[in-house]
Amino acid sequence: MPELPEVETSRRGIAPWIVEQVVDEVVVRDRRLRWPVPRGIERKLCGQAVRSLERRAKYLLFATDNGTALLHLGMSGSLRIIDPHEPPGRHDHVDFRMRNGKALRFRDPRRFGSLLWSDAGTVHPLIASLGPEPLGDSFDGAYLWHRARGRRVGIKQLLMNAGIVVGVGNIYASEALFEAGIHPARQAMRISRTRMDRLAAAVRTVLQRALAAGGTTLRDFHGGLGEPGYFRRQLAVYGREGRPCRRCGERIRAIVQGQRSTFYCVRCQR
Repeated sequence: MPELPEVETSRRGIAPWIVEQVVDEVVVRDRRLRWPVPRGIERKLCGQAVRSLERRAKYLLFATDNGTALLHLGMSGSLRIIDPHEPPGRHDHVDFRMRNGKALRFRDPRRFGSLLWSDAGTVHPLIASLGPEPLGDSFDGAYLWHRARGRRVGIKQLLMNAGIVVGVGNIYASEALFEAGIHPARQAMRISRTRMDRLAAAVRTVLQRALAAGGTTLRDFHGGLGEPGYFRRQLAVYGREGRPCRRCGERIRAIVQGQRSTFYCVRCQR
């Protein structure tokens, strides 16, 4: 599933072609995404200039004077800038055709993504109660330590809770915990403030490295111009079960937490 670096990479790739450009036409070929694409979204977007393109958690927010379109890539979604006359494929569900002669195409083979709408002056319920951004000023060790008080859940599951902090999905939670030397199953409430400082810094470091590499392409993800992400080459533990730890040589192990695979080094992480 695309995580924060992949969504941010997509945003940066398409923004120059979208921001302050007018939407001439919205083509919805299949409304059956994770939630049905709202009827009337075509009318609300047509003729509107995209004033800004921001990211909140894993949502892309296309802000216009009428309101904001919220797009989520889901598990297999991708966005590309294309020639509007390019024939659509089977999984190309939505096009934003722009007045500058380009089109933004949303492709989603598994249809777990979404395209939603909030009117001007409102905040969509899906983003109203999200936690802070991990690269923002309000996320640090003190915050993480405070939110972990009384929580017996494993620290990796806490990191993946969007009500605690957004955008830290399975790949980057595993990588950040390795960077910080913390076992993913350690109870969140039992981690000291000093180690939480280290973990918050590790989350930032790992996400920044991934952004610099254009995200991680494991299967489906490509950026806005069709390019893959190269952070996969730097992964220390994720997907490396049975292979030697890059730091100590111990074999990487895997467990399942919350129905997701977790990868870690038994020697480096405690």
